[in-house]
Amino acid sequence: MTQILTSTALLLVVLALFTLFSYKAPHGMKAMGALASAACASFLVEAFHFSLLGQQMGIKFLEGVGSANGGLGGVAAGILVPLALGVSPVYAVLVGLTVSGFGILPGFVAGYLISFVVKFLEKKTPAGLDLIVIILVAAPLARGIAMFMDPIVNGTLMQIGQALIAASDVSPILMGIILGGLITVVATAPLSSMALTSIIGLTGLPMAIGALAVFGSSFMNFIFFSKMKFGSKKDTIAVAIEPLTQSDIISANPIPVFTTNFIGGALSGVVVALISSYVAPLAISTPGMATPIAGFAVAVGQNGTPALLAAGGCIVVSILSGFIGYTLFKNHKIKTADEIRGTKSEDSQVA
Repeated sequence: MTQILTSTALLLVVLALFTLFSYKAPHGMKAMGALASAACASFLVEAFHFSLLGQQMGIKFLEGVGSANGGLGGVAAGILVPLALGVSPVYAVLVGLTVSGFGILPGFVAGYLISFVVKFLEKKTPAGLDLIVIILVAAPLARGIAMFMDPIVNGTLMQIGQALIAASDVSPILMGIILGGLITVVATAPLSSMALTSIIGLTGLPMAIGALAVFGSSFMNFIFFSKMKFGSKKDTIAVAIEPLTQSDIISANPIPVFTTNFIGGALSGVVVALISSYVAPLAISTPGMATPIAGFAVAVGQNGTPALLAAGGCIVVSILSGFIGYTLFKNHKIKTADEIRGTKSEDSQVA
């Protein structure tokens, strides 16, 4: 129990740091938006093509597609973050390629920090020499930052993962609460629940709980985002399909979003744990399935009708949680998508 509490506290600290970064770091919101795009370009493609269409359906070509994208999350972040911060495309690609082989978060940190270095060198270096100087200085520095961050990120994810593993050794109800709640919260954070469950190799009932809880969160977040009016209809639909696409909105509104997602995830986790105990055992043999659509498809594909029954229960409690979240936070001051992104869309739900 001590390990569970410690790891849960660490997760809260990490989420708080992401929120602090979004608010206080120079161009923090833009960088977070780029990180979300990188996660979709890598992890989401991996979930569909590698796990669902590749491993589950046996299409080897698509399995290769997913494997390629999933292994380049660091490169994607290393390119997209500098682009978001105004670095020229050639230098953004240069930075991204230097962090090849590292995960998305080390790539994100390297891309963010090196963006300022590149801009400085472009201003101070005589025209014509800037490319050579950036190659000699920024490229090795970017890889050095990624190398430094890699063990820190992996150690943090493993520590958080220990809470999920430890929870599976206790009662089914507590396991459902901890697993469902934490994985669903991580699914809305730049940490990425797909990355976390892949790194720690989560399988069996714990992975089934994570996958179906995140599936249920799609319905919860659709209700919650719609009622709270965080953004446009497009934003609301997008967060239901994949929460990472709206990580900038989520990071700007951590308390209502994370609290609501923990409630819904915990209730969904209890539903899955109870069905697995009293109806039929549920298990997923493939890690990294904590994503709404692909996770649901793999869960049903490997478990059949019991998974459909569990998914239906998750939908019910998740919709209820969306309304509970709105009731709790309807008077809470929020940051809308227009405020965060400096835009005003025609279909905005915000007055």
